[in-house]
Amino acid sequence: MVVLKPGRSDPQEPALAASSTATASLVAPDRGNRFDGARAWAMLEYQVELGPRPAGSSESRRLAAYIRARLPRGRYEKLPGGLRNVVGEIPGKGKAILVGAHYDTKDIPGFVGANDGAGGTAQMLQVAADLRRMKRPAGAPPIRFVAFDGEEATDDADFYGTGLRGSKPYARKHAKQLQAMILLDFVADKDLGIPRDASSDPGLWAKLRAAAQKVGSGDAFPALDQGTVEDDHTPFIRRGVPSIDLIDFVFACWHKTCDDLTAVSEQSLDTSGEAVLELLRELSSTA
Repeated sequence: MVVLKPGRSDPQEPALAASSTATASLVAPDRGNRFDGARAWAMLEYQVELGPRPAGSSESRRLAAYIRARLPRGRYEKLPGGLRNVVGEIPGKGKAILVGAHYDTKDIPGFVGANDGAGGTAQMLQVAADLRRMKRPAGAPPIRFVAFDGEEATDDADFYGTGLRGSKPYARKHAKQLQAMILLDFVADKDLGIPRDASSDPGLWAKLRAAAQKVGSGDAFPALDQGTVEDDHTPFIRRGVPSIDLIDFVFACWHKTCDDLTAVSEQSLDTSGEAVLELLRELSSTA
């Protein structure tokens, strides 16, 4: 799914455990009640009910159709090897803000990816739905949404080379049209605590943390850093796009079959979703 650069922390490193915050402390007050967590949770459950969804599978294609129907101006973008990204857009002026998530799951028997795939995808879809209902100021930038296919590597020893099969071509084609990229990955695990991945843009991350504090989700984004994570934001960073990755990498069920509904919570999905929605609202207002 994702890999930490050599010399960085293993996903289970105890030193990062301090970034996890008990779910009970993550309740957002009414001032952050814009993101529809219940609806996002239903979309997470739908994905899990489909079962394993490795890239190119019939379940993956079924999910792609589901995503396309729920994104504004939803359409497919073909990729090599018969894969396809699902893209959408809220129109605007100037360079776009990209919100992304991957919708494939690791090709492991019985692996349903409730957090690793379904959580980020559900949150992206709900952010798109909530933004469409909001009044945006004149001159607001376009907001693009991409559900990336083929994020998981076919050879874990060469993650960047054999994974990120949707984000690499998209970045190559569209990076010059973007002002920022926000990747939603591990955003629904029960013990939610998302420190900054060391490659995530510090300025954009600071804006995310400020947005989280504003809507009462601050505990979910502690003032901590974790190791550099290679993920779907990496191709954009390499092309000069300020990018951040929302990933709680202290996750005991990473690439394990226990990454099911017992490993995630509606409350976590809602808490992180409120922060993302507020960040996008503010970026739209100040662009």
